[in-house]
Amino acid sequence: MVATDRSHDERERQVAAAAARYGETGDERRTLQRQQDAGVAFPDSEEALAARAARLLDRQAVPAAMVVEAVRADPLEATAAYERILGVSRDLQAWSFLPRGARAARTIARISVRENGRELPVGTGFLVSPNLLLTNHHVLPDTEAARQSFVEFDAQVTVDNTPQSPTRLELDPDGFFAADQRLDFALVRVAPGPDLRPAGETFGWNRLSAQKGKLVIGEPVNVIGHPMGRLKEIAVRDNMLQVRLDDFLHYKTDTEPGNSGSPVFNDQWEVVALHHSGVPRTDGQGRVLRRDGQVWQPGDGDDAIDWVSNEGVRISSILKHLAALPLSSRQQALLAEMGPESGLGVAEAAAVPVAAPAPAAAASPTAVENVTARAGLRARDGAFGGRRHLVFLHGRSQEGLVPEDLRRDWTAGLNQGLVRAGLPPVDPADVWFPYYGDRLVQALTAHEAVPHLVEAPTARAAEAVAPTAPTARAVYEEIIGEAATKWDMPHESRLATERIGMGDVVGALQKRLSWLAARSDLDAWAIALVFRDVAAYLDDQRIRDEVLGCVLETMPDSGEVVLVSHSLGTVVGLDLTTRLSPGVDLVHLTTAGSPLGLDSVYSRLLVGGPKRPDVVADWLNVWCPTDAVAIGCPLGDDWADGLSDLAVVNARDRAHKIVEYLAHPDVARSIGSHLGG
Repeated sequence: MVATDRSHDERERQVAAAAARYGETGDERRTLQRQQDAGVAFPDSEEALAARAARLLDRQAVPAAMVVEAVRADPLEATAAYERILGVSRDLQAWSFLPRGARAARTIARISVRENGRELPVGTGFLVSPNLLLTNHHVLPDTEAARQSFVEFDAQVTVDNTPQSPTRLELDPDGFFAADQRLDFALVRVAPGPDLRPAGETFGWNRLSAQKGKLVIGEPVNVIGHPMGRLKEIAVRDNMLQVRLDDFLHYKTDTEPGNSGSPVFNDQWEVVALHHSGVPRTDGQGRVLRRDGQVWQPGDGDDAIDWVSNEGVRISSILKHLAALPLSSRQQALLAEMGPESGLGVAEAAAVPVAAPAPAAAASPTAVENVTARAGLRARDGAFGGRRHLVFLHGRSQEGLVPEDLRRDWTAGLNQGLVRAGLPPVDPADVWFPYYGDRLVQALTAHEAVPHLVEAPTARAAEAVAPTAPTARAVYEEIIGEAATKWDMPHESRLATERIGMGDVVGALQKRLSWLAARSDLDAWAIALVFRDVAAYLDDQRIRDEVLGCVLETMPDSGEVVLVSHSLGTVVGLDLTTRLSPGVDLVHLTTAGSPLGLDSVYSRLLVGGPKRPDVVADWLNVWCPTDAVAIGCPLGDDWADGLSDLAVVNARDRAHKIVEYLAHPDVARSIGSHLGG
């Protein structure tokens, strides 16, 4: 039997099973409907409502200020307060709902099978780790079916409603394949593409969670997939959870057969279920009915069926099944990549900051300062005609790395964007790469008079990395406080009064940092480290002079410069404009993932911002709405004189990565258009 026939037969069995479960829950569904008709928006248990409200608040998934207003006016019992919180969540969506949805959509692929010389779409799948894709068992029933199939990411239309060129990748069931017929799921490894990167590093992936509180009855769900093999489509808003079973969910939404294997999302774009079947109306004998009430026949086609609901497999049930499988250590490692909330990772000891390795006598700042710092890289003679120069200016956390490797990585990211923009790629050897990573760490170590910290997670990131120098700490606290305010963190007294928020076990600084982490795609440790180094650079003139002097050692002293900067490098870059050689003409500046939108940052610049420096002829600022370092963006709200802002959607867990920023075609086009003279 060919693959499509097997898939069709198994799908019919799944439809019949879903219809039977739907019939068995008829009394429950009618009871819930009567409650909703009576005005109960979320007819679920108090335990479920409490878990859902707690998850929304802990993750700052609803505007806390709106929650406060919703619950403070009247004395409310717990259940009523939960319902008010859920009402805010359902009725009011932050602007980030749309870019987060766009980001989630990139993880979704169309699955097609090669059969008798043809390529036939059979379903949808979505990435749940850097390497693993989840779909239905009836789409990929076994390893042989997976070998015959391939996936296409970005099979969709552009914002101009023109078809986008998809990226085709092969499946690797020999690397990993697990499936279950009853739960109707298949989990398979996706082979890397020509660049040898895991698919998830390019398209992002969805973090599956076994925890409670992701959805209650009456809440809307959103489904993205490839119905009938068409280009990617989305069903949002007018859909809701109807019934929750032990292993399945029933919900109303518009889906078609090709949606098999689609993720079912809540409004925070967390996956709550794996869509696997429509639920048809049936008669007393269990026969499927058509829309006209007649018994459906196979020749009538799926469009004739009277679909009354949809069924998805609960993600928690799939994760429990995977946790019980006997797997090799390599397979377990692949599952562990799904993240800690999946429950499939190996428990790790709590990491703490440790001092960077140094010679035995190097505990003092002087010894650290004596370590030889790596030098930057000059471009080869004649690059871009010899008159124009492309310069990359990196951010923090580059110490101990090889400048040549960094230059290649930046160039690889830019070239991805240039190819997509239809522009010629760049040779890494044609790029200037000033490198100050080692010098920055040496200067910071001398500034703090303690060994530099190695990056490692900690529950107290704000305090663990806070500068010890009083003035630098004040700047650090000011930056974090302003960033939290810009991201709508309510006043702590209001949080305490209404008993929502982080609680009293952590300090105010950590609460603000945790707020930023929950609202973005960066963890608290990463945010704290960036802001710590920005604060130290802005506070201590010796650090600023050391970094700027190091950068100027590997900068052109004449000609036209295209400067591309990232993170802390954007702050350094603005200061650099005051010290460039008179023979340099800065024809274009790109700032990516920049904190320059914070008053606490731009007020301390050498250029005296916020005003575009006269030496900068053209300026593009690119930012991602889930990049907490760029919280002050767009810059155009504060900066004057012709600044252009561009918002992009970066892959999850790569919101602040420069390679991700440069790979966007609009960003690369802006840079590449200035390289031809």
